[in-house]
Parts: sequence; structure tokens; C-alpha cells
Amino acid sequence: MKISEVIKSGKLCLSFEVFPPKTDSLYNSVEQAVKEIASLEPDFMSVTYGAGGGTSEYTVSIASGIQKNYKVPALAHITCVSSTKQAVQEQLKKIKTAGIENILALRGDIPEGMNNSCAEFQHANQLVAEIKATGDFCVGGACYPEGHPESANSTEDIINLKKKVDAGCEFLTTQMFFDNNILYNFLYKIREKGITVPIIPGIMPVTNGKQIARICKLSGTYLPARFKAIVDRFGDNPRAMTQAGIAYATDQIIDLFANGITAVHVYSMNKPEVARQIQKNLWDIIEKA
Repeated sequence: MKISEVIKSGKLCLSFEVFPPKTDSLYNSVEQAVKEIASLEPDFMSVTYGAGGGTSEYTVSIASGIQKNYKVPALAHITCVSSTKQAVQEQLKKIKTAGIENILALRGDIPEGMNNSCAEFQHANQLVAEIKATGDFCVGGACYPEGHPESANSTEDIINLKKKVDAGCEFLTTQMFFDNNILYNFLYKIREKGITVPIIPGIMPVTNGKQIARICKLSGTYLPARFKAIVDRFGDNPRAMTQAGIAYATDQIIDLFANGITAVHVYSMNKPEVARQIQKNLWDIIEKA
């Protein structure tokens, strides 16, 4: 089933992201995590694509397994920043052969020392157009409620986002955020500029205090005082931080549902216990909506 159809179903949707193993030796443990998360019967699961395509060989096989073995719609990520059109076409052929209908099209992080102006794909909208011209795929993209780190300002960022949508993006999934007001302000701005496709908020349950430093360094994500207090108080206690992180993420999702959002994507970090607890916390809300 296409993600666009899942989103338009009218019911509250909860989905989870998993990532492929970096080495063959880790494949079995990742496969087990995927199995446990899939057993929760989420509305769909996305499978990431390593920087520079580093784990790309596993993306299609895991996404295919999710659909065939667990009957859960799969969303395969694909990045293009260091790929040629031929390489992208080869990957699309694999995706199509595996029976995967849904693709999340991403530019990806520019490798250090790479001159992106010489690349065949410089922006995600070019990848979106390539995919839409290749087959009947449902294509999604990424968006940044706090602004893309490389954009000069929010106006430039929204102009570039509109190009992505005009190229064929049918939905957008957000980068993580910890203050829902940031998302609501972002939605107001993009709707004003004619971006009407569904927006799926991406929520990251922070279960390790050390994650925060990495998150801020990579994305510059704003951390509200309430969230900082939780990390300060429980960050050195892994068990307590796990519970507090799940509770905070659950609270965010409840607020999103209460304010008209119908689909939320959880960055589960291959942790079935986190996915399971969040779903349990939301079960009555989702089932009775």
C-alpha cells in the first residue's frame, strides 16, 4: 500500500523508522529488532539509507522483508548526493523488483571535501523528479521545521521545499524537534506559501542523555527548558532516562494528535522496547480515534 493512501485513510497513524546494520555481523540483531517492531503492526515502517549509500545494500532487503514477512508497508530511503544517475536507476530497479512502492527521497549529507556543484544530483528535488519519471512510486521527502542548516533563512528554505513538492513529493517527514510550537509555526508558514501535502512529524524518543549533545551538534535542534530539565535530572540514570524520554515523546505525540495531526513517525533507533512502550501509551487514543 502507498503511504499516501495510508495517510488519507482518516485514522490516526503511527509509524516507525529502522536503520540497516553497518556490517554483516550485525545483520541478525537488526533483523530481530525489525521483526519485533513489525509485530506491533505499525501503519508503515521506513528503512534508512546510509551516508553515501554505505548501507544501501541492506535497505532494499530489509524493506522487502518487512512487506513480505510481516505485511507492513515499507518506505525505502534513497540518497543521491554522491550517486550518479545510473547508480540511482539501478537502485530504483532493485526497489521496484522487490515490490516496494514507497520511497523517501533525500539528498543526503555532503561528504567532507566533496564539491557538490559537480554532482549529477545537487538537490533532493532533482532526485524526486528522477524517481517520478522512472515509475509509479509514492515519493516522500524531508523537511526541517527549524530550517535546513544550509539555508540562509526560512524564506529560502521554504522556496526550496516548494521545489521538492512541485517535483512530485506526495508527503514530507520532518526532522526531529522537541517543541511542538516550532512545528505549528512551520505549518502556518508553508501552508501560506502553497505547500499543501501532508506533513508527518518525526519524533525522537531520547533515551540516552549523551544523545542530546550529538543531536545538537549535528542539527542545532532547539531544546526547550522542560526537556533540558529532564535530561539534567535523569541523564545519568539510563533506566530513568529511558522512561522519561518515552514519556516526553508520548506527550508530544498526544499534543500533535490533539491539534489535528493525523500521522506521526517515530525514530525508534532499532529499539523495539521503545516502540512498544510508545504504542502502548497511545493505544486507546489510536484505537478510539
